[in-house]
Amino acid sequence: MRDVDVRRALCAQLNDEHGGEDDTLILNELGLCGEVRVDVAVVNGALSGFELKSARDTLRRLPQQVNTYSRVLDYATLVVAENHRDHAVALLPDWWGVYIAREDDVTTVLGVERESRRNESVDAMSLAQLLWRDEALEELDQRDAARGVRSKPRWQVWQRLATVVEIDELRDVVRARLKARREWRAAS
Repeated sequence: MRDVDVRRALCAQLNDEHGGEDDTLILNELGLCGEVRVDVAVVNGALSGFELKSARDTLRRLPQQVNTYSRVLDYATLVVAENHRDHAVALLPDWWGVYIAREDDVTTVLGVERESRRNESVDAMSLAQLLWRDEALEELDQRDAARGVRSKPRWQVWQRLATVVEIDELRDVVRARLKARREWRAAS
């Protein structure tokens, strides 16, 4: 079982679940904090991420991925091949979901082992980094809070936004901005 097999199975499942929803965006390879990429992200009333670990993958990067995902995502799910199950699950916080990927004759099948729960420890600065600099400045302008950071580096713009906007409102802002972008590569 390869990554492409697991990704295909997950994207088919997500398209079945969310295909008719106008307000849902499914993305491949969403970058987080300049550190890692979420294999598949779903943006709708929440920001959800799915990390894929096929039978051929290693778990070497999983601890860093878990750390970064946990700073940004509302919900996170590990989609893991059976051979990595026990070791991988031991590395996850209890709010993470777990899907087990199995080969069934000609296809890869996903079974839900544990549903994800809402992450209550999202970091505002990490979340703000999902916005492009001009998007963050527009949000600050709408709140009359852009003064003094217009010519500053983007990390200072994100920092101001993270300070000015409450975390739940920031979650809404980031999701709305991500869905409004036209340059995304939608998951197929």
